[in-house]
Amino acid sequence: MAKLLSSWWFISFLFILVSRIEAHSVTYDHSFTHECLAKPLKPQYNGGIIVNTEPNKKLDSCVISGDANATKECIFSQKLLLENTKLYTFSAWLKVSDGNTDIGAVVKTSTYNQSVGTVFAQHGCWSMLKGGFIANASGPAELLFRSINADVDIYTDSISLQPFTEQEWKSHQDKSIEKVRKSRVKFQAVDQHNRPISNATVTIKQRRPSFPFGTAITLHILENPKYRDWFFSRFRYTVFENEMKWYANEIERGVENYTICDAMVRLAQSHGVAIRGHNVFWDHGNLQPEWVPALSSDELRVAADKRIKSVMNRYKGQLIHWDVMNENLHWNFFETKLGPNASNVYYEMANKLDGKALPFLNEYNTVEHAGDVFDKATPSKYLQRIWQMRKMGYNGPLGIGLQAHFSTANLPYVRSTIDQLASAKLPIWITELDVKSVPNQALYLERITRELHSHSAVEGIMMWAAWKPEGCYAMCLTDNNFKNLDTGDVVDKIISEWTHAADSPGTTNSKGLFGTSLFHGDYEATVSLGNGDKHSCSQDFSVLPNKGSKKTIRFKINI
Repeated sequence: MAKLLSSWWFISFLFILVSRIEAHSVTYDHSFTHECLAKPLKPQYNGGIIVNTEPNKKLDSCVISGDANATKECIFSQKLLLENTKLYTFSAWLKVSDGNTDIGAVVKTSTYNQSVGTVFAQHGCWSMLKGGFIANASGPAELLFRSINADVDIYTDSISLQPFTEQEWKSHQDKSIEKVRKSRVKFQAVDQHNRPISNATVTIKQRRPSFPFGTAITLHILENPKYRDWFFSRFRYTVFENEMKWYANEIERGVENYTICDAMVRLAQSHGVAIRGHNVFWDHGNLQPEWVPALSSDELRVAADKRIKSVMNRYKGQLIHWDVMNENLHWNFFETKLGPNASNVYYEMANKLDGKALPFLNEYNTVEHAGDVFDKATPSKYLQRIWQMRKMGYNGPLGIGLQAHFSTANLPYVRSTIDQLASAKLPIWITELDVKSVPNQALYLERITRELHSHSAVEGIMMWAAWKPEGCYAMCLTDNNFKNLDTGDVVDKIISEWTHAADSPGTTNSKGLFGTSLFHGDYEATVSLGNGDKHSCSQDFSVLPNKGSKKTIRFKINI
């Protein structure tokens, strides 16, 4: 008896301890502003492990390095103590003594330097930097701020560094998913006299998910039935890897060929699969049709106008998106040839040609890793490009495309990046998700996909895992016999979870009720009494965001 009591008290103590930890876990702060403010806002998490004792602090401990690309590195005075495997979210407010410049935050340890995030800082107002990292060792560290303008002084305020455990981070994801991806639904079974039926079995089948999740395909799907079966049994969204690009449609100047593209569109449509258009133009000079780079500016303008009208009119009303000028933060082929407003011209034209297809920007190395101040597509620079397009006259619809070619899983940086881009209040899609062939590839894919899906600002996820006999771009989901690889098993696991495919049937209580939380989408539910089809009833229904209210679906069964 004494041992039983001792065990009971120990279990009770653990329950209370876990409950208190859960109750006192810190809620993640998604807030971010891109505005340059006269005064900085209060530090997130009250500073976390940072003590802000000196507001409007000028950083004095600085060194200048480099020649042609001289940078200025300044050390923040407080020393840090990092804990291995913890996830850190970082924010700070910065301004400079003159002009404006890009500034990056860096965590420096005895063995490595970790970029945390960047911001475009200005004179006379405060800009918010947000980022994050995962500590890969325990020990002391320093916080540095790096500027590409070695002549300015850097001022900091409201710095915050908040650690989270892996369990806390996952709890943020779970709570967000329950809030933004799922809704509570109640089912009630009654007889012909409206009396509740208890112990009735409720079976739920999802017909179509609400959240877009898909992958790229190649022309090989036209001739390979195994490829078709594998793909169409899983996905309702796709994008063509190369077949819709200019260099595939007009190999020879003036000779257009859409035969393969047309066949792929027809095939996808026959299975109810929505298509992203990729792409009208690519701003990289080496990724044009071979005959394009030699054109004069006037000739290029004529050819480009013909291209956009040709491809967009051909598929008008059939695509959900268009990547209009692919990677125009990294490259500037069309701007160099046609002037700085070239992208704007074609976004305006795209919107007029097909108002149903949302025009997208599409960039790499924005969400994948925390770059330094010289990177071309940081979240800060992505936002600047959007404001630049607006300032230059394009005020039409626009989507934010994040290619998401990962080699590791820096989840705090991923989340902080989407927080920042969400401030533009534009649709955000993950357009080309993959993970390079590295150790833990499948694990990283699962962690990244769950992180992206949990963020309320992400409206869809497309993977870049199109199959080719010679191998995939960076990540395959199957072998050449269409047997799942580890990455494919991850995808199937996620699809099963998001579609409730593995859920067990429910049972109504004494009031005839059964309640559950369902991902948004279209469903069929069947309530049965376990004694044949005669005493069962089915209904189709949709689960939509309901802002806290509970949907009740009533079944009347004649007994």
